[in-house]
Amino acid sequence: MIKIDLITGFLGSGKTTFIRHYAKYLLDTGVRLCLLENDFGAINVDRVLLQDLLGDNCGMEMIVGGDGLEAHQRRMRTKLIAMAMSGYERVVVEPSGIFDVDELFDLLYEDPIDRWYEMGNVLTVLDTGLSDTMTDEVDYLLASQCACAGRLILSRTQLFDVERQGAVIAHVNRAMEKIGSKRRFLLEQDVETADWESFSPADMERLSQSGFVRDSYVKQSVVEDGHFASLFCFYLELPEEALREKIDHIFHDPDCSGVFRIKGYMHTAQGRWIRINATREATEISSCDPAENVLIVIGENMDKTVLGQYLPVR
Repeated sequence: MIKIDLITGFLGSGKTTFIRHYAKYLLDTGVRLCLLENDFGAINVDRVLLQDLLGDNCGMEMIVGGDGLEAHQRRMRTKLIAMAMSGYERVVVEPSGIFDVDELFDLLYEDPIDRWYEMGNVLTVLDTGLSDTMTDEVDYLLASQCACAGRLILSRTQLFDVERQGAVIAHVNRAMEKIGSKRRFLLEQDVETADWESFSPADMERLSQSGFVRDSYVKQSVVEDGHFASLFCFYLELPEEALREKIDHIFHDPDCSGVFRIKGYMHTAQGRWIRINATREATEISSCDPAENVLIVIGENMDKTVLGQYLPVR
């Protein structure tokens, strides 16, 4: 049977960065691996960060959303069947931060998917700088992604003290209670808090045996009902500082409070390609190789007219 590892976590938590570490470990053990990138929006920009892992033993497939749950499930089913025919021994799925975990579990019990695949691990990445104030819909997504996790993994722990780490887990536990789950997490027992750069092969082996939990909680349809959305900005060309200023304005405008993340690539007015990964807590801009010139704005209840004051979204 082909094992599937699901690496989940809310927007901007650091899933793609963790997957780089995790996939490299699996490849070093000789596993023939496929990375399945599953994005909420109609365009996937995170795939560029994983391109250098590709080779004879590592492939990548992509599924994009944007046109309804049924179409998305059909594409995922088709991809899984095709990958089973390609001789992979393990599949690592990176979904968008807006994702219903049960969607994958449901597929794994369907014929013919259940002939080839079994769930290996569910690992949920949490940003230690996670905001303390979230809507009920966001808390639902956060809790539902943690509910099935064999282990939680905190990102950016080197920037925060143990008290802050504990506050994030307390937030998760409150969100678990809100969705009717009886599961609760202990920082010392259920959470990986070490800096990822310090992970040893033994640490990665332990994570690769984390397993998963089938938790029971009250289901909500926040993904399917259109509460969350992606907006796109194509072929933007600005000075880097002008872009940074616009992003800062968006995150400080009360009328844009529903924006969670702005990510993508841009060719600057100075002729440099940059990668953008911005959340309310931090904006990261770095040089990169040429890529698709697109910014994606992800959030809930976003007003396109208000956002249009800052970026030409559509």
